[in-house]
Formats: sequence, structure tokens, C-alpha cells
Amino acid sequence: MFGANARAAQNRLDAVLTYIHQHLGGPLKVDFLASQAGWSRWQFQRVFGAQTGLSVAQYVRELRLSRAAEALLSTKARQLDIALDCGFDSEISFNRAFKQVFGCTPGDYRRKGVRSGLKTPIRIGNTPLPPAELTPRLLQVRVESRPAMELVGVSKIIQGLFSSQPNFSSIVPALWREFLAAMPLNECAGPLLGVLEVSRSEDQGKSFPYWAAAEYRGHSELPSGFEKLSVPAQQYAAIPFQGPIHALDKTLEWFLRHWLPGSGYRALYGVDLEVYPQVNTLSGDHTAMEYWVPIEPDPTNV
Repeated sequence: MFGANARAAQNRLDAVLTYIHQHLGGPLKVDFLASQAGWSRWQFQRVFGAQTGLSVAQYVRELRLSRAAEALLSTKARQLDIALDCGFDSEISFNRAFKQVFGCTPGDYRRKGVRSGLKTPIRIGNTPLPPAELTPRLLQVRVESRPAMELVGVSKIIQGLFSSQPNFSSIVPALWREFLAAMPLNECAGPLLGVLEVSRSEDQGKSFPYWAAAEYRGHSELPSGFEKLSVPAQQYAAIPFQGPIHALDKTLEWFLRHWLPGSGYRALYGVDLEVYPQVNTLSGDHTAMEYWVPIEPDPTNV
């Protein structure tokens, strides 16, 4: 992580993250946090940004708002009380910040009753970190909800990440080339989606249909070989990924073994998604995307 002093530096950053998570309702000054870690202000901000991809202020602000959003859905507390409990000095400043992040007012979010855009705390502790090739390496998982979708695309059975003979690295790029060659992007709505129908696997998730797909808004006949796919409404854990595709299996292993336990959620056997925000993230060995795993609240975590 930081060369020869990796574990010591990791422990220092972990201590700061733990302090932040335990004091979201109070003042969190960068100078004080840096002193807690034994770094200068400049060193702390540089290390924090390099390892998380976020500024300290952004991380704190988004965690406070995510905690507020969860409180809006899971309690009947007044919005003012939630705002004060999450470190805001007035309901006006809370409403303004909330709308900037979630795109709606706190009242509208509560009325919708759907968990979406919730940032979760970055945890280090004594558990292994995600693969070193990722940038940033410390991943902040987000809880999202998607409504039911009607997609179009091309598909093929693949041997997945956890197969003894995975072949996705050759089949998946070929499927995307076929999709992009035949489907005008101006007829696609939203991001491009890799859809992994793990629920249709007959060998415990080792092989399953993979789709290169998108929501379709065109009116012309579908290209030859394209089919329609329905994806049900679902709540997901969105895992950011930037790095070589060969690091994806270790990233998912980290998520399942080290993030999921203690998160308050459990994974579901359903439809996984690869969410590609831009076409150019599909090219080359280095990939930028989000991997979405179906989840639900864990009833044993109360």
C-alpha cells in the first residue's frame, strides 16, 4: 500500500476512518484528523485521496447524507432532528446538500421509500484489502435500487470468474464488439449493461448466460441476433472497479468475504450487472465500471 511501511500506514488510515465513522454528527476538521494519523495536513489529504479517490470533505459529506437518507427511511424522526444528528447546523443547509447528492428533497426521498445512492463506510481493519492493481484501492460500496428493466442485446453462455476454466476474457469482448457494431448508441437509453444471469446457472454459478445489453428506445426492428431480456426490480451493492480485468475476481472475492459480512446485507442468487458509463471503458485490459450484486437486508442483523 505504501511500500515497506504498508501495514503501519494502513493502520493509521484505518484509525482515522474509524474516528470519522464514529463522529459523523460532530465537527471533523482536516487538521485534527491529520494529527490523529500523525501526518501533516498535506500528507493526510494526499494519502486519503490516493487511496479512496475522494477528498476528506467529500467523504464526510456523503456519509453524513447517506446516514440521513437511511434515517429518513427507517425512522419517523423529524427532518430537523435528522439534520442536526448528521452534523448539519440547519434544516436549510441539510435540504440543499441532500438535493445536490440525491437529486430530490429529503421529504421526496422519504415518500419514495427506496434505498438508492447510499454510500457505505470504507472499512480496513485487519481484513485483506482489494487487489493492489485497483485505482483507487480502498473501495466505497454504494447501495442502489433499480426498477424493472426491459433490455435488448446479444448473449452467450460463459464460464465465469469462479469456473476452473474461465473463458469470459475472450467471449465477453467479442459480444460487446458485436453489440456496438450493430446497435446505434443513440437508440440506447442509460448506461451499457453487462448482464450476468447467475440465477440460470446449473452448476452453482460457474457457467451462465452473459448479455451485452442496454435499454432500447429505438423504434426500428432489432438487429439480427438481438433478443429482449427482462430484468426484475432489485436492490444492489454497487462495487466501483478501475483496473485490469484480471483483478475483478479478487475484487468480488474481497466483497463477498470481507465487505458483506457485517454490512447488514446478504447477497442474493439473481442477476448481476456490469454498469459501463462510457463506451471507451470497454476497450483494452484496463476497465472502468461498477459491478452490481443483488442484495437484501439481512434479517439476522438486527
